[in-house]
Amino acid sequence: MTVTDELRDVVRSYLADRPGASWGMFAGELGVAGLAVPEEYGGAGCGPAEVAAVAEELGRALSPHPFLQTAVLAVEAVKAGGDAAAMARLLPVLAGGGRSATVALPGDGELVLEDGLLSGVVPYAPAGELVLVYAAGLLMEAEPMRRAPHRTVDESRPLEELTFERVPVRPAGDGSGWTRVRDLGVAALAAEQTGGAARCLEMATDHARSRHQFGRPIGSFQAVKHKLADLLLLVESARSAALGAAGAGEADLEEAAAIAGSYCSEAYLTAAGENIQIHGGIGVTWEHPAHRYFKRATSDAQLFGPPQAHRARLAARVLG
Repeated sequence: MTVTDELRDVVRSYLADRPGASWGMFAGELGVAGLAVPEEYGGAGCGPAEVAAVAEELGRALSPHPFLQTAVLAVEAVKAGGDAAAMARLLPVLAGGGRSATVALPGDGELVLEDGLLSGVVPYAPAGELVLVYAAGLLMEAEPMRRAPHRTVDESRPLEELTFERVPVRPAGDGSGWTRVRDLGVAALAAEQTGGAARCLEMATDHARSRHQFGRPIGSFQAVKHKLADLLLLVESARSAALGAAGAGEADLEEAAAIAGSYCSEAYLTAAGENIQIHGGIGVTWEHPAHRYFKRATSDAQLFGPPQAHRARLAARVLG
């Protein structure tokens, strides 16, 4: 068993035993918030493969923990910024799980920096206590004047509207590396989506084995067999795409992330939809968790842009 497999097992066991644990408890007890943080700042100094393993388990459990925006986007943004003072100030806090964080990437809102004061609105940002924004070619820390929570389809990943009105900022680094931060976020999200899709397949398979019609399990019917076989192929292909993005080198990261972002989004949507279909009537009830996976799949497919946007970026890179 590899270190990544052991990490996956530990996270799965923790989420099953302590589903109501706070982010601070989860991050502090397992150390997952600091996976990608260098050791000199209190982290584990791991890479995208370990991050992907944790993300997949969080997606499988539909966990509300702010791992993606905190341990991936915020940590990678501060590292990419290259500001020694900012790294010394922020990375230990993030690594210990003391604060959650969120990052507004270029294009997430219209932000203007004038005389060291930030103004503008970020319409949709994953909820996080510490706010990092990219504006005027820089990465900076800023406290919004207003936070307006959205009522969303997927309540397990809260979104907020952030409003800045000439608020002072604190430099956090150079902003030129934001595309790498985005691609690492897409790769981690793809791992989450794979975990969710895999859980949908598990639920559908278990139901097909236990639900009987005409004196036999519905999984023995050819139509259901074909659905499950197609889902297995889809989930394993999504896992390959997600692992490809997690293991990509610097030169191939943008391409691999675009592939994963496109394929895993659609695979999750399909798996979540077919899970409901195989469950039949019970699959559309409020009490059954199938609808929650479909809602997460729907919101995830828009988080870094829809699959079409990933394919357009991939086409521009591959075809020039």
